[in-house]
Amino acid sequence: MLPDASLADIHIEGETIRAVVPAGGTGDVASPAGCPVTAIDCTGKMAMPGFVNMHTHAAMSLMRGVGEDVLFHRWLDRIWNVESKIDAEYVYWGTKAACVEMLRTGTTLFNDHYWYASAAHRAAVEMGIRPVESYVFLDRFDENAAAVQKERCIKAYEESEGWPGRGMFTVGIHSIYSVSEKTMLWAADFARRHGLRIHIHLSETKKEVDDCMAAHGMSPVEYLDSLGMLGPDLIAAHTLWLSEHDVELLGANHVNCVHNINSNLKLASGYRFLYNELKAAGANVCIGTDGCASSNNLDILEALKTAAMVQKAWRGDPSAMPLGDLVEMATVNGARALGYDTGVIAPGKDADILIIDTLNTFFLSPGSPLANLVYSAHSSCIESVICKGRFVMRDGIVPGEQEILSEARKTLSKII
Repeated sequence: MLPDASLADIHIEGETIRAVVPAGGTGDVASPAGCPVTAIDCTGKMAMPGFVNMHTHAAMSLMRGVGEDVLFHRWLDRIWNVESKIDAEYVYWGTKAACVEMLRTGTTLFNDHYWYASAAHRAAVEMGIRPVESYVFLDRFDENAAAVQKERCIKAYEESEGWPGRGMFTVGIHSIYSVSEKTMLWAADFARRHGLRIHIHLSETKKEVDDCMAAHGMSPVEYLDSLGMLGPDLIAAHTLWLSEHDVELLGANHVNCVHNINSNLKLASGYRFLYNELKAAGANVCIGTDGCASSNNLDILEALKTAAMVQKAWRGDPSAMPLGDLVEMATVNGARALGYDTGVIAPGKDADILIIDTLNTFFLSPGSPLANLVYSAHSSCIESVICKGRFVMRDGIVPGEQEILSEARKTLSKII
């Protein structure tokens, strides 16, 4: 069953959805000569496109609880202290653990903003999930650090050219308050010369905006615009504290704005995300979880429910952020931002599909199955996950899960 409640058969060939036809029909879906056909009975199930987590720090799956109940900048200091001790092995096992969680909660494509890109990519590809990995700049206005990081970025990009599994490489910039203007300009130029996306935290806190106004006489969005950095290749995480002019700039430049509601709430960064305004202005609005050190999980379904309920509450409008918009934020909008042909169950699209069990109390209502999924159910209802045309979780089993958790615990014990 598709989210619109129609009964259908989905035919997958290789990594692609070949056809979607009425249930029990055949249509023009005869298999190529000599190719075996496997039929999966999904009676009582609902099919959804796989979720796209547009902003996370996957290996932070091993950092839950590092900074609880503290202000954002105190939290950030604690994170940076832990991160000064991590290595590629930590990122590898932390990313693997994150992939277990993402598969269990329905994510098939994630946009990572973290360290040791090659190690993270290898972990994700081994799990069968689609990774987008970045080299992240964080020079703290130190010219020597900037020089080293530029060389490392070039090396990381060259390594990514040989990555298996069609993973994507991006250029990450931590933020305007932790990276020098000179380095940001170099990073943006490098990304655009090589056709890469740029991933940055932007306008996450009021302090970031106030400090930028004091330093440059402009908001963070206006500052990036003055540097020529806004564009459809920019993925801007948070975009929470925005003026009307900021919204106009983000929309006019078709920036990909990522809402990270649970992280913003937990760190008390804010809650008035300008979804309606950004969408109307022309921005591509997506959703992410942020890392587990702030949001504490990687559950997109939970983020969708929270985002919608908070949006309705602060606007005083129960029609705000309707179900159709929610699904687009978590699927096709993210795929569009990253240039992937997924996020929709339709012929010719990449076969990234969730199979959701509806034979439970959450779906007893005669209401919309999509409403039941977002507002009533939780991720334990996601029974199986198909990514790139093959099962990466089936009947609730993620291959190698216990070994991954065991190795992650060993790695964590060396760091904290």
